[in-house]
Amino acid sequence: MIRILANDGIHPDGKTLLEEAGYTVETDKIPQDELMTKLPDYDVIIVRSATKVRKELIDACPNLKIIARAGVGIDNIDHEHARSIGKTVINTPAASSQSVAELTFAHIFSLSRYLYDANRLMPNIGDSEFKRLKKSYSAGMQLRGKTIGIIGFGRIGQEVARIALGLGMNILPVDPYLESAAISLEAPGNESAFTVNLRTVDMFEMLPKADFITVHVPGGDVLGQGEIEKMKDGVRLINTSRGGVIDEDALLAGLDSGKIAGAGIDVFVNEPNPRKEILEHRLTDTSYRCINLAGTEQHRTGIG
Repeated sequence: MIRILANDGIHPDGKTLLEEAGYTVETDKIPQDELMTKLPDYDVIIVRSATKVRKELIDACPNLKIIARAGVGIDNIDHEHARSIGKTVINTPAASSQSVAELTFAHIFSLSRYLYDANRLMPNIGDSEFKRLKKSYSAGMQLRGKTIGIIGFGRIGQEVARIALGLGMNILPVDPYLESAAISLEAPGNESAFTVNLRTVDMFEMLPKADFITVHVPGGDVLGQGEIEKMKDGVRLINTSRGGVIDEDALLAGLDSGKIAGAGIDVFVNEPNPRKEILEHRLTDTSYRCINLAGTEQHRTGIG
């Protein structure tokens, strides 16, 4: 009997389908420091972002045949080594594209219309400071005609661009591995469609022009103090990719100074124990700068 460990969880429907196919599926999470002794009993491991499958762990599991990532990136798996010794490594590169793109715009709408901040403040001071809040929130930003910078123009970045085109936004994609991408738009029930060809630009061309910047890369140090200094005053940042691609110290400094008007954050450096300064950050001045926090990876990707 093939034994599968879904160590970061799996949707009940997925578990049922695997069991109906004759596999044994276990979903009780094994802590990272115990995998070395327990994973050798399994033939397959399914992970998301939390579990790391590194070379030492792979070498300790001769019976392991498949390492599956329920998500886009495979940076938490030493996939080249695994494949070099005959293991199969798979992921789901297109499964979450639309979910992440929609979440990105949930952040953008919330930040541009102060929805998240209003939801936090109205129950506390709405009865006593209603006029002041209403005046502040009435300064919300209309998206049509605004510019969005998209760092990482793969499947998710292109899905973000598709939504942005529908909203009438200007789009500045950044991707060193891609010169351009054809974005197709079509209306449900209408067979006709049209295509927009978007050319990528240099990072430092995009930074001073973008009203919103969203990051869709598998990792790395992408936006630090130097990049933030070159951004437009009042920029809004969104990160639904990996913790750390936006330097958290630089992010907090930019929020405190007003350089960054708001941030939609779904991933953190120190998960599952993100910094409290980020979780609780907000300023009580009239600009209402804040960090907008999304849910778990499950909510972000629609997997599980």
